[in-house]
Amino acid sequence: MLVTEFTTDVVEAPERFALWEEATSQSHMRNRLYSENHEDFLAKMRVLELGQVTASVLAYSHLEIARTAKQIRQADPDVYLVNYFLGGEGVISYDGRDTTLRTGDLVVLDSSRPYRGEVRAVVDKWSHATVQIPRALLPLPRKTAQGLFAAPINGNRGMGGVFTRWLTDLNARAKEFTAADAPTLASVTLDLLASVVARRLEAEESLTPETRKTALRARINAFVEQHLDDPAMTPQAVADAHHISLRHLQQLLAENDTSPAAWIRHRRLERCRLDLVNPLLIARPVRAIAERWGFTNPAHFSRLFRATYGAPPQDYRRSPLEACANRQPTCAE
Repeated sequence: MLVTEFTTDVVEAPERFALWEEATSQSHMRNRLYSENHEDFLAKMRVLELGQVTASVLAYSHLEIARTAKQIRQADPDVYLVNYFLGGEGVISYDGRDTTLRTGDLVVLDSSRPYRGEVRAVVDKWSHATVQIPRALLPLPRKTAQGLFAAPINGNRGMGGVFTRWLTDLNARAKEFTAADAPTLASVTLDLLASVVARRLEAEESLTPETRKTALRARINAFVEQHLDDPAMTPQAVADAHHISLRHLQQLLAENDTSPAAWIRHRRLERCRLDLVNPLLIARPVRAIAERWGFTNPAHFSRLFRATYGAPPQDYRRSPLEACANRQPTCAE
């Protein structure tokens, strides 16, 4: 099983914190934990196992964490821990300095170095996402990475934003994956993380060419998704935004058996399709939906949509709604 769900409310209140200590020592590593809500510690966790890479999300209102020298001597998994703060704020103490972390920040820690942290999060929401990876898998010299530890990285823009969007989607779709997907998911996670670290340290030259290519593809994908509603977003505009030639962009996408124009068109059509079957948008005209996603010619849009999905937009919109009205199995719950 790739996904494991855990919550402390399966036991009585006095037993919850001890259960959390034991569960996190197995899913992550053993740390010294404390919470001001010790008497009734409500928390939950979702863990996605991707071979040697583990991605998880955790939720609680308050937690203090300490990784001590004694614990390191007793057992050290030799991993990097990447934490993405989804809500609330925290403080990390590392090498004698305190660093404040806020929603949207990324921070990297080393399991072989002592640290202390405190997190205050929003109740009933995921507190932070964590990626745990063996140090040997991060394609950066360990000496180079040392300058990054416990320093906040902006997870709202640039490669930090690409990486955090990936983590968010990984968590949201966790139950859709199978064991066969694990190697690919782990590889993409590692490549994106390596690029985030390298960009922060201005050390991209230490990355492998394949990792740089993966990171570039991720930046291009994020750019396209953000600008699908702009009719002026053309393949040339995408290439210009990433300081590469149109031919280079074509070569990147040719590896996936598509072209820039076809890829952009497909993503726009898919956004239109999702809007058409959304019951909340039933009053919005088909033409308005098409224009929202960059299609300014209604007839051209209708032909493209029918060729892709096998029915004109209006008919495609009607079918799911009729299925729901008739309580057909195709109606999503």
